[in-house]
Amino acid sequence: MIQAAITGVGGYAPEDILTNQDLEKLVETNDEWIMSRVGIKERHILKGEGKGTSVMATEAVKQVLAKTNTKPEDVDVIICATTTPDYPFPSTATLVAHNCGIKNSMAFDIQAACSGFIFGLEVGSNFIKSGKYKKVIVIGGDKMTSITNYKDRTTCPLFGDAAGAVMLEPTEDEYGVRDTILHTDGFGTPHLHMYGGGSAYPASSETIEKDMHYVYQEGQVVFKHAVSRMADVSAEIMERNNLTKDDVNWFIPHQANLRIIDAAANRMGLTKDKVIVNIDRYGNSSAGTIPMCLFEWEDKFKKGDNIILAAFGAGFTWGSVYIKWAYDGSK
Repeated sequence: MIQAAITGVGGYAPEDILTNQDLEKLVETNDEWIMSRVGIKERHILKGEGKGTSVMATEAVKQVLAKTNTKPEDVDVIICATTTPDYPFPSTATLVAHNCGIKNSMAFDIQAACSGFIFGLEVGSNFIKSGKYKKVIVIGGDKMTSITNYKDRTTCPLFGDAAGAVMLEPTEDEYGVRDTILHTDGFGTPHLHMYGGGSAYPASSETIEKDMHYVYQEGQVVFKHAVSRMADVSAEIMERNNLTKDDVNWFIPHQANLRIIDAAANRMGLTKDKVIVNIDRYGNSSAGTIPMCLFEWEDKFKKGDNIILAAFGAGFTWGSVYIKWAYDGSK
């Protein structure tokens, strides 16, 4: 049976950094308040006129092509998970394909908010399992600072910009994306959204005046549902695949809030040394958080490692992915 194995990882975060001390100059907040509630020390910011998510995604994909010795013309599919596309159309995946000289692929975007990358892995792995496609790139990335209101002290400390990408290729061994559990319920729309700029509320002076083009979040509601659902689905995928806490080598959760991460790890019975965390340095880059963790820890992964991914995002969307790692990252 064909499985979809990750054969290479790329990642990119902009050079400019916004610290908690910088935020103290913009809104009524401080380092202790931010660290105690979400665990974020700094976040990367993509600056420059006309620079969108594709800029970061392009750099990540170029790394993936180089690491896997893949010629641009050999890529079959590009899937870009993003909430902050450069434009309503064409897709960000299309822009990335052009930037990387990829001319023969199918390229399109998907949108599942912070769960976008793991949704993209499911879509991409099924392209591989069909037997028709041999090289599928899945990107997760967002320029969240483009929709962040820096007058709102409750949300502006949360978000940063980053993008990561992986190559999926077929294998008949036990490695690759082994199982996924993905959910969407629609309950969360009133509690976490950006209403302005879509077909329901096109951009106008009124939508701008009402700050409708920024992230709106009811923190307590989102936190409650994120804790329970991300923790439950992570435990569920372990149980479904007969994995004990000792069998799991790495847990990579979406980097939204350190307390949510801790709750999910505790539910799984995992010690902290198995939990990958970089929220303190990057903040929440939405679909970019999990692939950036894969990128940063790639050299620590060993062939055969059992890795659990988990995410929760607007919608609400949530889910978990079980991966058996296909190569020694340090080589």
